[in-house]
Amino acid sequence: MASESHVDLASLPADERLSRMRHSAAHVLAEAMVELIPGAELGIGPPIDTGFYYDFRLPRPLTQDDLEWLEKRMRQSIKRKHRFQMAGISRAEAEARWADQEFKLDLLKDIEDGSITQCTHAAFTDLCRGGHVNHTGEIPAFKLMSIAGAYWRGSEKNPQLQRVYGALFEDQAELDAYLERLEDARRRDHRRIGRDLKLFDLVDEIGPGHVVWLPAGATIRRELQRWIEDLELDRGYQHVVTPAVSKRELYVKSGHWDHFRDAMYPVMERDGEEYVLRPMNCPSHIMVYQSEQHSYRELPIRIAELGNMHRWEKSGQVQGMSRVRIMTLNDAHIFCAGIEQVESEVEGVLRLMEHVYGVLGLKDYTYRLSLGDPGDHEKYVDNPPMWERGEALLRRVLQKVGLSFYEAKGEAAFYGPKIDVQFQTASGKDETLVTVQVDFHFPEQFKLEYVSDEGGRERPIIVHRGVISTLERMVALLIEEYEGNFPLWLSPVQAIVVPIADRHVAYASEVADTLRALRLRVEVDDRGERMNAKIRDGQLRKVPYLLVVGDREAESAAAAVRVRGGADLGAMPIAAIAEKLRSERDTRALRPEGS
Repeated sequence: MASESHVDLASLPADERLSRMRHSAAHVLAEAMVELIPGAELGIGPPIDTGFYYDFRLPRPLTQDDLEWLEKRMRQSIKRKHRFQMAGISRAEAEARWADQEFKLDLLKDIEDGSITQCTHAAFTDLCRGGHVNHTGEIPAFKLMSIAGAYWRGSEKNPQLQRVYGALFEDQAELDAYLERLEDARRRDHRRIGRDLKLFDLVDEIGPGHVVWLPAGATIRRELQRWIEDLELDRGYQHVVTPAVSKRELYVKSGHWDHFRDAMYPVMERDGEEYVLRPMNCPSHIMVYQSEQHSYRELPIRIAELGNMHRWEKSGQVQGMSRVRIMTLNDAHIFCAGIEQVESEVEGVLRLMEHVYGVLGLKDYTYRLSLGDPGDHEKYVDNPPMWERGEALLRRVLQKVGLSFYEAKGEAAFYGPKIDVQFQTASGKDETLVTVQVDFHFPEQFKLEYVSDEGGRERPIIVHRGVISTLERMVALLIEEYEGNFPLWLSPVQAIVVPIADRHVAYASEVADTLRALRLRVEVDDRGERMNAKIRDGQLRKVPYLLVVGDREAESAAAAVRVRGGADLGAMPIAAIAEKLRSERDTRALRPEGS
């Protein structure tokens, strides 16, 4: 059996070198698995961005103990420096060799005769196209990470396999840094913090991806909604409320039925009509525009809604509140007269975004100009002039506002180009938070019109936009960004008054009533616990201010102020505390003074 020619790893680009190392580690993992479970059926084992994985069909579920055994066995193979040897084989030889491996036989169907190769190291052989290090001793720092379910070829119609993930980097320092980032992501994970702070729940009886907002989380949601709606009102938006269910024909006309059907909930039939839960708000807002005739004097018309949308995300993609099936989007559609008006409105949206993200303290985001693909008429509307106009317009506005951006072909909406705001989650994943889209297509589809200054009929141009994304995804992002330490204006409870003894409960209630009169969210902890226990519980709930009251404070109309995660400010008059909290709330300060 001939080996691959010697590879000078040091001369390769870093990404190719790592790819070879990670691919080779996947083979060593499979070698260990067939030793642990001789009847293991092999799937695939590719390199990925942070390491590698291998898919197996196994007679029993894997455990953490199995991972530890596999990793130990892999290290033994690496120490022995087994060479990777590639060889070409005929189809008949391959089918005989892999006769008891269903998934390998399935892979063979996609490989042309004369191109079938396999790789052997030690006593283990795998169907493989190559791309390895020279021997197992060149596999560097790695760690087996987790076990997950995965469908063969990514289809729910196929058998489910067990996927073992591994992390691999060129040296231990890089691996340690990666593991530290993972630990940071775990600490900031919105699912864990949301559960600990009782912000939301995901209930099996209700269904995956269907968020239940608990009182504390609903408070955060309400504050965000009031704030963004007030900002929109100040900028001339008109808010509407439209149905979450519409006739299927509406989405056939818009094109969503053809381009988005797989992500929609099933059709509901009643009285001979077909209805669907809306996946997008834009067709409904177009109906609002069409409900009456418009003049050029009215445009731009800005229609906004915190509208519920329903999308059938695959079960493997649903994750906490960041990817759900029912979501409330801060959505708006701006109907414009002419290119100049479109440019002005897109600029206004971008400036509003910058303001909002500044107030929220969000910094880790980028702008992506998402373009169509002129060669893909199945995914995108076939109208080259429309695409050229829209892409040039958005590029021009981004440059005018002075925002850095990058371009990505094939990331546009099916009906037009868009600006995507890309955020990094705590786990390091790049997610689209919101978009700004320019749309010449829907106005033509729906034959939208306005009366021009010359009395004729013109087509408006639509700007689709969000600002704070869906409330679900934004709150998930903020939980991770703040690690649950919400600024005072968003905190479900803004202060807790802690009486030292039972005789101080009446005064604590007076303090709370004074603050509540300013619409501050205040609780009194009158439980029969020790003061230190109450303070500890308040800190665990991440409440911005704890106000401790005893005899001295009651006599002087004061409270001892403890700031979340910060200093003990000592005794302050209640009037001064009230003004401090009111000011911090109204200015939307990011953190309590002294924290």
